[in-house]
Amino acid sequence: MAAKDRFSQAGEAVRAAQRNRYLQRLVEDDQLRANLAAAYGAARNAYGRVANGKPATQALFEDRKLQRELREAANALRQASSALRQPPRRRRSGGIGRSLLLLAVAGVLAIALSEDLRSKVLDLLFGAEEEFDYSSTTAPSEPAPTGASAS
Repeated sequence: MAAKDRFSQAGEAVRAAQRNRYLQRLVEDDQLRANLAAAYGAARNAYGRVANGKPATQALFEDRKLQRELREAANALRQASSALRQPPRRRRSGGIGRSLLLLAVAGVLAIALSEDLRSKVLDLLFGAEEEFDYSSTTAPSEPAPTGASAS
């Protein structure tokens, strides 16, 4: 019974994550993920500079690298939060170029897989094939006797 409960709880968590618009944006938006990663990296570096043994107030006022890293973290977080507030960008479907490519690939596959269509296309391009019936004017040669051996 415990496994069923865990599976149902996991399923509920997945459905809740799918309904959460912020998590959906995080999954779909590359720029948002990049901003959050930059903010995390800058904040981590800043924490490392603060935790080096100096008093925090002294480090904040004197350490220029710490100030720069905190500024970078704040800017990246600001960009990420503004990206979350904006409506999601629609992806372009590719326009006419993608449609033409898809049409060309479908045409090539249809010609390659259908013998009737292939013959029609070849007839259109090179003209209809002439029917050619071969009739031999010579008599067939007689087979050599099998019982006789060369002495």
